Amino acid sequence: MKIIFLGAPGAGKGTQAELVAERASIPTISTGAIIREAIRTGTEMGMAAKAYTDAGNLVPDDVVIGIIQERLAQSDCENGYILDGFPRTVPQAEALDRMGIKIDVVLSIEVSDEAIVERMSGRRVCECGASYHTAYKPSADGKHCDKCGKELTIRRDDAPEVVRSRLKVYHETTEPLKSFYEAKGILKIVEGQEKVEDTTALVRAALGI
Repeated sequence: MKIIFLGAPGAGKGTQAELVAERASIPTISTGAIIREAIRTGTEMGMAAKAYTDAGNLVPDDVVIGIIQERLAQSDCENGYILDGFPRTVPQAEALDRMGIKIDVVLSIEVSDEAIVERMSGRRVCECGASYHTAYKPSADGKHCDKCGKELTIRRDDAPEVVRSRLKVYHETTEPLKSFYEAKGILKIVEGQEKVEDTTALVRAALGI
């Protein structure tokens, strides 16, 4: 099964993609991760991407698509895969079509903007790697890490104004993919729930797995 996961930043699509990948025994292909891997291993497309990232520029579509194409040609993708973070735009989706890649299902996890802002702005992290949430998983005193005792911080990209800015970009550039794939008859919508396991149950039902 070839699946694309859509969802705004903080909607939980990465978590659900990993759970589906494990259950279906197919790889999750995250654009950022495979670009980093292509650069690390020095593939032709990886070196092209490195030239852009070293200059502080975004990697252009044709290079990203080339790296995706390299990754999808690997043997572990023979029985299907999940694309997480690609395509991000309708032109990228059209490029996938031109590559002859037939997607079976596009699953969009829907969560309201305000719920996402609350979810992400409540996250607290520690330099030891531990993660907490003021509402869902607070530390004992709400200020310090239960594991190492150091003071918890808010990641810069979890600040409400940053989250709202990222959501605006998502709605403008990525959300039009829903109409693109709905026209193909392969879009499925799942309403993201407060509990991860409840969302997982809806995702599995939508995918029939």
